[in-house]
Amino acid sequence: MTIALRLAVRDWDYLTPLALGDVRSSRLELIVDRVGTLSDLRDDEAHDAAEMSFSRYTSMCADGEGGVVGIPNFIMRGFRHRCVITRSDSPITRFDQLAGKRIGVTGWRDSGNTWTRAALRREGVGVEDAYWYAGRLTAAHPIVDRLDGFGRPGRIDAVPGERPMMELLGEGWLDAVFTPFMPDGFFGRISGFRQVLADFRGAERDYFNGVGYVPGMHLVGIKSEIVEEHPWITQELSDLIDESQRMWTAKRRKYADTSPWVIDELLQVARDLPESWNDSGLAANTAMINAFAEELHVQGILSRRLTVEELFPFFAAQV
Repeated sequence: MTIALRLAVRDWDYLTPLALGDVRSSRLELIVDRVGTLSDLRDDEAHDAAEMSFSRYTSMCADGEGGVVGIPNFIMRGFRHRCVITRSDSPITRFDQLAGKRIGVTGWRDSGNTWTRAALRREGVGVEDAYWYAGRLTAAHPIVDRLDGFGRPGRIDAVPGERPMMELLGEGWLDAVFTPFMPDGFFGRISGFRQVLADFRGAERDYFNGVGYVPGMHLVGIKSEIVEEHPWITQELSDLIDESQRMWTAKRRKYADTSPWVIDELLQVARDLPESWNDSGLAANTAMINAFAEELHVQGILSRRLTVEELFPFFAAQV
């Protein structure tokens, strides 16, 4: 018997084999819906499984809210040193120079921004050591509550007047901005902006050598009632995603002419990271999961540090 499952994910290129049906299962008929914005799976009647914010999933677990089984397959994973940008003419070239400065963030408890603050904390700049402003990156982004209840006047505030942060950065009112995705124009020859760290790749490589993992931002969640009826489905779904990643990587290495130097990037990744850097599963990600839970607690997003068993009880029970 084949079970149909509808999955909502962002348009990650490595999921192309899955979306096209090149990766299949004899037990699971997977329908992939590519979405631009992540929704709360518990209220999403159109989907059975979805890409989810690791931070919001962790908060859901801390609040004792059910309805979703998290799968330790981190569908969005990446380093964050590259995500701290400033003006091209800024004198700031190191993370420790951000102490006492005004820093903009696109969302206070977002997983990526939590990891970026963790990277700064390793360089001696904690939450109490800077002034934080949450807001929209550009005028094209919506005005929404980006403090999410974590505002602290004088330390963590909303951007004044909901002005776009890139405008405030350009004017010098903000000293740096955290952004998961670079703003339009950033990749131009003369954008007026740059990463704070000129050699962010070297910093990220050193970070990996220090912690042993690539941070996970988003994971895969599936509705609890489906897992209760078909317990095998969590691993089957995770395996399909992993196989899509493997197939995509093999094809990318063969068809490397999609940009002039993507082959160099592929060679550097193979040289600098172990083949297991993107492995899914609880054992492969325990250190990273523990570190994230610690950061959420230290940064005041959660009142206590959750355990791996609390976050992934379904998988912990199988270990």
